[in-house]
Amino acid sequence: MPDEPTAFWERLKRGLARTRESLLGPLQSPRGQIGTELLERLEEVLLGADVGPEDTAAVIGAVQASLAAGDASWEAIQSALERALEDVLARAERMLVFTGQRPAVLMFVGVNGSGKTTTVAKVARLLSHDGVRPLLVAADTFRAAAIDQLVTLAHEVRVEVLAHRPGADPGAVVHDALEHARTAGYDAVLIDTAGRLQTKRPLMEELGKVRRVAERLLGRPPDERILVVDATVGQNAISQAALFHEAVGLTGLAITKLDGTARGGAVVPITRSLSLPILWVGVGEGLDELEPFRTKEFVRALIRG
Repeated sequence: MPDEPTAFWERLKRGLARTRESLLGPLQSPRGQIGTELLERLEEVLLGADVGPEDTAAVIGAVQASLAAGDASWEAIQSALERALEDVLARAERMLVFTGQRPAVLMFVGVNGSGKTTTVAKVARLLSHDGVRPLLVAADTFRAAAIDQLVTLAHEVRVEVLAHRPGADPGAVVHDALEHARTAGYDAVLIDTAGRLQTKRPLMEELGKVRRVAERLLGRPPDERILVVDATVGQNAISQAALFHEAVGLTGLAITKLDGTARGGAVVPITRSLSLPILWVGVGEGLDELEPFRTKEFVRALIRG
């Protein structure tokens, strides 16, 4: 049986194929050489892949340096792109580390449809495999379907979930969950929150309340406040993130659906613009299709395939 992380990164290569083709396909020459006249085209495709103007400029500069050094081979260009993107994403990689008091509390936020509830279950699965005992919390009480989905996923990954009836106060759900987690000795509490962005102000007030409830009980903010970002929305995620950041003070990102878009380059400006690390990336709906983000592997999958 293949090692699970290895299998995941193989799936990521396949998942990023659309982004890779849109990014590099137009640049390849039949003669295997790339000239300076294609720098403008490179700029176009980087922007088209939602890499963003600031980071596009940095990548173009790196490729120009490679050309100036006298090596215009396709291999040299790929290497220059890899180095440039690794530099841009150097601070994006951060592992989840549990320190301090237990239970650690991870609060997941994001718009409906981003894959948030599924990501919560996937993270619980990863933690369980590492010997961490997680409790899931169904704090999206306004959608009965969200509660049912989390309960079903919790059963699939074999972890416990605490849920109230639909329409219950999310703060009360979180309060009860934290009390239960302390009593029962859970290592981590993963909170699935609502994501109705069309009702921005009530939603953000609700998320702020959930954070305050946790902070009062813990004597500290939730250890992680993770924004789940759908990669298919590209740089539009940046404006979404500003609202969530104001409400809860984000600490990191989980990027989902990288297998379904040609805009995978948006990972670059999203993490850079928000000054937030990427904790996990996902390439599908399967419960094994989420892994901690690793810069070198991601960039190689994006450029080399």
